[in-house]
Amino acid sequence: MVKTKQLVIVVHLCSFLVVLYSLSMIPPLLMALLYKEKSIFSFFYTLVIAASVGGLGWFSSRQSKVQLRTQDGFLIIVLFWLLFSIISALPLWLDDTLNISLVDAMFEGVSGITTTGASVLNDVSSVPKSFLYYRAQLNFVGGLGVIVLAVAVLPLLGIGGAKLYQSEMPGPFKEERLTPRLADTAKNLWLIYLGLGLLCTLAYRLVGMPWFDALCHALSTVSLGGFSTRNESLGYFDSAPIELVGGVFSVLAAINFTLFFVAVSRRSLKPLLRNPELRFFLLILSIIVAIVVIELYRSGMYGLKDALVHGFFLTSSMMTDNGLATADYAKTPTNAILLLLGASFFGGCVGSTCGGIKALRFLIMYKVSRHEVNQLVHPNAIFTIKVGDASVHDRVLRSVWSFFFLYVLFSCLFVWALNLMGYDMMTAFATVAACINNMGLGFGETAAGFGTLSDPAKWLMCAAMLLGRLEIYPILILCSRTFWRF
Repeated sequence: MVKTKQLVIVVHLCSFLVVLYSLSMIPPLLMALLYKEKSIFSFFYTLVIAASVGGLGWFSSRQSKVQLRTQDGFLIIVLFWLLFSIISALPLWLDDTLNISLVDAMFEGVSGITTTGASVLNDVSSVPKSFLYYRAQLNFVGGLGVIVLAVAVLPLLGIGGAKLYQSEMPGPFKEERLTPRLADTAKNLWLIYLGLGLLCTLAYRLVGMPWFDALCHALSTVSLGGFSTRNESLGYFDSAPIELVGGVFSVLAAINFTLFFVAVSRRSLKPLLRNPELRFFLLILSIIVAIVVIELYRSGMYGLKDALVHGFFLTSSMMTDNGLATADYAKTPTNAILLLLGASFFGGCVGSTCGGIKALRFLIMYKVSRHEVNQLVHPNAIFTIKVGDASVHDRVLRSVWSFFFLYVLFSCLFVWALNLMGYDMMTAFATVAACINNMGLGFGETAAGFGTLSDPAKWLMCAAMLLGRLEIYPILILCSRTFWRF
């Protein structure tokens, strides 16, 4: 049975995180005040409700200094992301101008905070500016995870945050730190993240995008979230430089943030150039870009110059699970779309804001497969699997293959469930790829948006988005009997 003391600790931390997240309602509230929009009340009510509930839980569960256990970290992460999603949906549901149902508000909120970028709004361009900013902010805050931000202040509470950090960060090497102190690690990650967001905003503005659009698209781009201020996404601007900025920053955001930190601290690009995962990611990205460009040109959809620009942007956006699109995305040849939907499962590097399985896992699986071929040819030889100069332990190998199996299994189950609900196989596959990979671009019936999905399908895809964002294991652990016997 779960010990009462540990449950109180879980409530205490979840309440603190809810209070912390309630403060994120202040910027969109000020934006509504600036543009004199009625949505100010929706953000204000959400701020009051979240802060009150979180504050009540916080003060009623205060404890002396304790150290979180692994089980506590997993439980807090899952519970908070559920609360995270509900709070994110509240302003959307409470606002009369949007006039959307609870399930639509939940879908939009979960999509935003998991950096999926799939939208059920029919006419994004007519949405009040405060909500356009709010959607971009959801992407940005969810990108690196509010949990990592919270780790920076958890030492002040007398509660160590290592278990939270390990549960939240993606990838098989969760114990790596940038600095000896975990709080410093979280601060450095956020500084890098904020710096990249600022650079992206300036880049969008320099190539002709208005300031408001530049800010919102930059928040969505560096978080690989994909929410846009326009129905046509970046295609609205019909600008090659804007698409190039979107593509370049999508690739930058898909790089392990620890590499940026090391490169800056050493004032050298060598950590980036020598990283095997990054080289592998860029190799696969280059191959897919080349194939898509050829298909766009061969199909007659674009001339060579436009095919190069659109091919690079669309591949960068979908493979990194960003989800920003060109205006005529739905007209892209089906074979190219299928390749890009498959590439969305690949994702970017671990330690980035991308979704999907991630390049490092594919690199390890490739090396294991090559090792198995060599072992069959030379049965008595002893081979060691390495990534760069580091040997990969059996524990990591088991974790990678297990995760890959579960990811494919759940993807197939979601596709089957949508197909059972009456959706054709192409729509089902594209919708699941968009949601579980946190990529946000569908195809078939969901090419123009996800508002056409039935309510049960929307709830199902909310689960898929959360499962993909948390990388499956934290949720499965909570469903196991072993967990509840600690």
